[in-house]
Amino acid sequence: MRFSFECSGETMGSLEVPTSTENGGSNPPPGGSRNHTAGGGPLPAVANSTPAQPSENDATRKRKASMLPLEVGTRVMCRWRDAKFHPVKVIERRKMPNPASNDYEYYVHYTEFNRRLDEWVKLEQLDLDSVETVVDEKVEDKVTSLKMTRHQKRKIDETHVEGHEELDAASLREHEEFTKVKNIATVELGRYEIETWYFSLSRKCDLKHPPGDEIYRSGTLSMFEVDGKKNKVYGQNLCYLAKLFLDHKTLYYDVDLFLFYVLCECDDRGCHMVGYFSKEKHSEESYNLACILTLPPYQRKGYGKFLIAFSYELSKKEGKVGTPERPLSDLGLLSYRGYWTRVLLDILKKHKGNISIKELSDMTAIKAEDILSTLQGLELIQYRKGQHVICADPKVLDRHLKAAGRGGLEWLKNPACIYYY
Repeated sequence: MRFSFECSGETMGSLEVPTSTENGGSNPPPGGSRNHTAGGGPLPAVANSTPAQPSENDATRKRKASMLPLEVGTRVMCRWRDAKFHPVKVIERRKMPNPASNDYEYYVHYTEFNRRLDEWVKLEQLDLDSVETVVDEKVEDKVTSLKMTRHQKRKIDETHVEGHEELDAASLREHEEFTKVKNIATVELGRYEIETWYFSLSRKCDLKHPPGDEIYRSGTLSMFEVDGKKNKVYGQNLCYLAKLFLDHKTLYYDVDLFLFYVLCECDDRGCHMVGYFSKEKHSEESYNLACILTLPPYQRKGYGKFLIAFSYELSKKEGKVGTPERPLSDLGLLSYRGYWTRVLLDILKKHKGNISIKELSDMTAIKAEDILSTLQGLELIQYRKGQHVICADPKVLDRHLKAAGRGGLEWLKNPACIYYY
């Protein structure tokens, strides 16, 4: 596994950092300037005439040049990969690697989108006509707060802490400051070079397959169980790897209490990681999964639901019901809702007669609260005479199954292939 690094003014270990961010002064105006007359031709020589006024184009150039380099905190419009301009905030800046150039590039956050889309952009992608004056953020927040309704404030607060519900305001600011710039640009895994989404620490790994025990094999798929206590460095590196793609991921340095289940596609070159999930060895809250990650090249192929299904198969073998640890990431929540929906609808469609939530929980190892919330979201449950009643009309079930799409569970056709002790 290889990494391509980007850094914001600091080095990590013995890694070579290509460029560094600076707080340098202003740049000279790019290129030269030309003087033109309003009519497009040269002015005749006139004694005691006043000098020609610079054209609007020259004035615009000078005004834009005076803004450069843009300050951290500047808000401006930026051309994104869809060729449209979107509002961004400058998070960091650094000089271009060309020593002969005084130009800067800027690390920006697209304020309409998730942090995973933050990136370094060149000056030509920015619309300098849209630059907003840099103001003190505390003052700006106070002025904005006075103009917002209570409902608007609550919506903004919910957006800011999404995925970080366990952090207080001070910890959240510290987290955002420390992780504001992605330090690793790409990760090479097997035949894939993957663009990362967030900041994380990580180290190169040359293993051909995960350490630990292979507890599942079917076709080209294998699952390895890795004990964090026996393979501490590998477990920590899995956490670092997940942090590149999960903004809310908390880094655990003490992985002794966790088991890691690593799913791989195997070929003659080795076992290539598809994704993984972790779980506590002993959870008082019945958590059967702590963190789940499907790497971007393997997403939308059913692997996420495979990992979820595997966690519930382990719970069945343990004779327990399970539920994922909260908070879930946005992608994790979508995967779980899809899994719960598919599993429950399949059972309800095939089952004859009445069935209770307790019976569904015993059959699936899904916690009763998760079953209840899923069925309520599908409007398949009603509260009558002090108890919840499942209303499973066959036509309604078919409609929901069609909307749920491909289950992804066909990968786990034979749970008997799980060798779990």
